[in-house]
Amino acid sequence: MLKIAFSPIYRYALPEGHRFPMAKYDLLPDQLLWEGTVSEAHFFHPDLLTEEIALLTHTPDWWLKMNELRLSDKEIRAIGFPINETFVKRGRHISDGTIQCARYALEYGCSMNIAGGTHHAFADRGEGYCCFNDQAVAANWLLQQGLATRILIIDLDVHQGNGTAKIFENEPRVYTFSMHGERNYPVRKEKSNLDIGLPDGMKDEDYLAILRNTLPRLFDEFQPDFVFYQSGVDILATDKLGRLNISREGCRERDKIVFSACKMHRLPVVASMGGGYSPRIADIVEAHANTFRVAQEVFF
Repeated sequence: MLKIAFSPIYRYALPEGHRFPMAKYDLLPDQLLWEGTVSEAHFFHPDLLTEEIALLTHTPDWWLKMNELRLSDKEIRAIGFPINETFVKRGRHISDGTIQCARYALEYGCSMNIAGGTHHAFADRGEGYCCFNDQAVAANWLLQQGLATRILIIDLDVHQGNGTAKIFENEPRVYTFSMHGERNYPVRKEKSNLDIGLPDGMKDEDYLAILRNTLPRLFDEFQPDFVFYQSGVDILATDKLGRLNISREGCRERDKIVFSACKMHRLPVVASMGGGYSPRIADIVEAHANTFRVAQEVFF
């Protein structure tokens, strides 16, 4: 069964007029239920990330700053969200959701988090709407528990996974792969194990060819036993922050390539949704919903 992490706190309310489209966290589960892709039994409610597990990834100072709401104005601006108790709890629920997804992926082959993909969070700071790095937290937990020994992180959000790359720069058991807009945020890129920077305006054919040519080599050379997938839909041509020119069908095919490769290699995979900033919320929800549809088709 495809198990999906979701909590009502994902719907964190922002000041009116903020550009980040949080409405997708209401609409996506409803869409998946309405169309019959999933049922209520597929969803589970994550707990709060504990300090013990958080500190496998994040520094004690950052953990305390977040939970005691002691961030400087500069640190708050870097995150881009108002920082309050609800926002911090949201981040902790998201990270625990990805940890629990990892448990389910080991059992069922695939699991997914309605939110997450918070790849701009570093060990000691937050950036770009991210405060705790859910996939890094879950990867370090798997390693600490001895449940995985070689983890591949496939980051196909349009923005480089800079926080993830930095966290694992000296960890040979985790391979970070980021395929992103070369001229997009962040201006200062970190060094992943493999970075593929894409030019503005890239279309489906070239994008999918690069992915098809890259993934088999990563599986063969690194030989992972677990995969995390950051499946941001800000690669869409409609995305106001993305600067690529990928169709909705191209985005769906991207998901199919990743999930099919994991299934073929018998690798458990956890997908976190990542970004999506198209002006029409329907474009965002439909593209994210495709990721869940494809996961059901490939694994179940």
